[in-house]
Amino acid sequence: MGTVHQTKTQHMGKMEFDSVINNHHITIDTVEAGGGENHGPNPKPLMLSALAGCTGMDVVSLLNKMRAEYSDFSIDVDADLSDEHPRMYTEIRVKYFIKINDREKMEKAVRLSKDQYCGVSAMLKKVCPVEFEINYL
Repeated sequence: MGTVHQTKTQHMGKMEFDSVINNHHITIDTVEAGGGENHGPNPKPLMLSALAGCTGMDVVSLLNKMRAEYSDFSIDVDADLSDEHPRMYTEIRVKYFIKINDREKMEKAVRLSKDQYCGVSAMLKKVCPVEFEINYL
């Protein structure tokens, strides 16, 4: 059996929850129109942030192992949400932005993250397409 990940989430009132992940607190909420007070992100966009963090850590680790010099690295993720319930993402787009001279190393790092290392991406790909795009600055 593999490693077990665990979170603890407590209802704080209205639509707000306090979730503890690795001893870090994250507030999850929704906007006033949804009954919340907008004290934190909605759950689904939080998954997109987890995807960015997962693939981002892969890419940084791989570029460092390849001794590639880079700067100004960021990741934008956007997704289309279905109109029907349960409202789910129908397509996710991961967009990397980076200054790097060795584009081959960046392409290899993204390919390895996408195809082999990023567990968040692998899970999400089971329910909808996940596209990856590199933008060189």
